Amino acid sequence: MHFAGRVTQRRMTVPGGPRDLQVIRYGHFGRPLLMFPSEAGQAWQPADFGLIDAIAPLIDEGRVTVFTVDTLDDWTWSAYNEPTEERAHRYGTYHRWITDSVVPWIYEELGGRTDIMTTGVSMGAYHAVNMALSRADLFPLAIAMSGNYDPASFRGFGETGDATYFANPMSYVPNLHGDHLAWLRSRVGIVLVVGQGPFEWDPTRALPGTLALAEALSDKDIRHELDVWGQDSAHDWPWWHRQLAHHLPRFV
Repeated sequence: MHFAGRVTQRRMTVPGGPRDLQVIRYGHFGRPLLMFPSEAGQAWQPADFGLIDAIAPLIDEGRVTVFTVDTLDDWTWSAYNEPTEERAHRYGTYHRWITDSVVPWIYEELGGRTDIMTTGVSMGAYHAVNMALSRADLFPLAIAMSGNYDPASFRGFGETGDATYFANPMSYVPNLHGDHLAWLRSRVGIVLVVGQGPFEWDPTRALPGTLALAEALSDKDIRHELDVWGQDSAHDWPWWHRQLAHHLPRFV
């Protein structure tokens, strides 16, 4: 099915960032879903590669409203000439843009505050999960497909500190404890989807990365689902179409 419904675009300033970024809304009503593209992708990428069409019936029925965003990956985690800690500081700029600019606009569009789901593919899966785990007050559910959740492994080098630690689920999840952990257990849910086919192991490390995060979440008894698809399920858009269309309907 081809999505032919309402589309709204908004370009926003990123305080401290290198350029303005775009947000695109698909749909007229429904539970909001914040969608992150693949590595260094732009807000139009999910539509151009068919992911919006894959869930078009849910959008047209008013069950979900999708908000896609530009990334700053080329300036943050994919800026491989920069030390890991510098990349993490830059990622913090992007994270704040999402929480301080994009989220209020979503509320404005929908007429009030509401919980927002996140989703993403490849590096976008990392963004979706880290947003949910770090700001579960805003994002209580993430559906993540083919992600690697250890940004320190993204060709990292140099000394790392707090910026990297607090942006890295594979660092902070094992250390969660006390009241905050109890609150996360009651608040957040993570759906981790990955295949066993081409490019899910090498070079993306999506399969081992997904299994590692699932184990870390299990150790902390944080609500999650692990859905491992077969050896034909590749690190590619046609499979992400099927995976999101499979999982999203029960949440909207």
